[in-house]
Amino acid sequence: MSIVDIMSNFGWISFVIFALLFSSAQAAGSTMKLLLVEDEICPWCERWEEEIGGAYGKTEEGQKAPLMRMDIDDPIPKNVTLKGKARFTPTFILLIDDAEVQRIEGYPGEDFFYPALNQMLQSAQ
Repeated sequence: MSIVDIMSNFGWISFVIFALLFSSAQAAGSTMKLLLVEDEICPWCERWEEEIGGAYGKTEEGQKAPLMRMDIDDPIPKNVTLKGKARFTPTFILLIDDAEVQRIEGYPGEDFFYPALNQMLQSAQ
């Protein structure tokens, strides 16, 4: 059965509902990670580590997207596909099945980080 047959048999609304359910089912089977691109001399990376880093893995966000780290000067891991090289530290890159979906560049504080991360996680589902 082709997409045209589905649309003619069920109409556009049914097709849209089917597409949304199918994409949600695909996302449910996907693996999410949060790639932290950092630098050892980055004061904002240190601040993130102090305010969030130690507890991140225990949070709901950390359970959904476990943290993966890389130094900004290291090569991109072979299994990871990014839209572009990180230019700033810290950069937080949401990966789904090791491919970049979205990123947050910089860290202006905990009050900004979690809402921005939650927005990325929600839009990825």
